[in-house]
Amino acid sequence: MTRSLSAVFFTSALILPGLAFAEKAYLEITLKVDPQDRAAAGAIYSKFKKSFLSKIPGAKSKELLIRDEDVQVLHGFATRKQAETYLSSNLFTKDVVVQLKPLLKADPEVRIYSAD
Repeated sequence: MTRSLSAVFFTSALILPGLAFAEKAYLEITLKVDPQDRAAAGAIYSKFKKSFLSKIPGAKSKELLIRDEDVQVLHGFATRKQAETYLSSNLFTKDVVVQLKPLLKADPEVRIYSAD
């Protein structure tokens, strides 16, 4: 297994030199929520922030950004892979998504950014 991981890392370093050594990643989730439902969305954010930071591998930060047109949640991670893994975690799929779903007016927009 160590050899295959090394091969993947080496190949990635050759193909994607800017991303292979990224030390941070950000997961941005944009939510279309009616203004009258934003307090409820904020409460869900607050409810799960501590669990996210203490239980999700690589979690570094979580910020709620409110704009006139939508609400964004910006999650900081140590690596891109950890950000991707969070999207299939029980905390995200069975807790956060289930509680947010009744408030959403459209499918969320999900983006992952790498930073070095």
